[in-house]
Amino acid sequence: MLESDPIEAAEALIASGRAGEAARALRARLAAGRGGLLARLTLVKALLAARDTDGALAEAREAVSLNPDVAVAVLALGETLLAAQALPTAIAELQRALRLDPGLVRARELIAQAWLAAGEADKALENLRELENPPADMIAAAQAIKSAPRSDAGYVRHLFDQFSADYDTRMIGQLSYAAPQILFDLAQLVMPGRGKLAILDLGCGTGLAGAAFKPLAARLDGVDLSPAMIEKARARGIYDHLQVVDLETALSSSGPQYDLILAADTLVYLGDLTTVFQAAPARLHPDGYFLFTVEKADGDGFELGPKRRWRHSEAYLRRLAQDTGFTVAGLVAAMPRCEANQPVEGFAAALKI
Repeated sequence: MLESDPIEAAEALIASGRAGEAARALRARLAAGRGGLLARLTLVKALLAARDTDGALAEAREAVSLNPDVAVAVLALGETLLAAQALPTAIAELQRALRLDPGLVRARELIAQAWLAAGEADKALENLRELENPPADMIAAAQAIKSAPRSDAGYVRHLFDQFSADYDTRMIGQLSYAAPQILFDLAQLVMPGRGKLAILDLGCGTGLAGAAFKPLAARLDGVDLSPAMIEKARARGIYDHLQVVDLETALSSSGPQYDLILAADTLVYLGDLTTVFQAAPARLHPDGYFLFTVEKADGDGFELGPKRRWRHSEAYLRRLAQDTGFTVAGLVAAMPRCEANQPVEGFAAALKI
């Protein structure tokens, strides 16, 4: 009797939901020296289907090490990196696969998918236009990002994951970042003598605002979209609880109430602040405060600036505060940071529930 094809057998196991079994069989075959590139790439596929991303990455890297100029091996590594949310590296490997084989349609589609995950709609559309039959759902997703009244969550996460390594040096040294101190000074004006506060730091980043407010805190929690930023904040040892989550989701979810909610240089990634202003009161104790900085817009609404940061007008902030039950305890002109060595005009606001 002829032995069944091991790759076909593994593919059948994967298709039937038995990816772990397929992975074990393929590993045994490779360990016995009876498999080549196709077996290893099928193993990568099985491990991804079994949600063993670390194992898949190790096998994909081995495949590329053994076959550095084979486009399908590089493609498998790029796809695995994408599954691991390592977006910059995934895009680089997928682009390398395309250079090795310009006709590799799957690489082009995955590059577009990676740019979508990073919230870069224009770059995703640029790659989708190169496809003969671009997926309609991906085009729709890109158009939705472009028309949304806030920065895409994937874009913000990708941006700050990239910046996390030298964020503090960049912000303080190059951009003269002052938002935490501005908000601390405003807190001293509107809530003098208050201490032992339960504080929620929205978009906590590496913890610069948390460090400024720690002396006032009995409890200090932080949320941020970027896992890399959260790890930097955790290393400071000042937070009681940290969570990787979108700030709108964090505020709208059930959870503890706070005496003070902070958003230092965070709301610039949201255009329409309605969801935040509507959700914040339920997370504040009576006599609680919401302190934040924004960049200044003229007129009576909000707009997207050239650096893909949203700007908000004083009229918009006051109107939205009134509509959502806040009292404006303070709203002052501020310069939360510099850009190209020029101060960025903004506001620091203190809203009281």
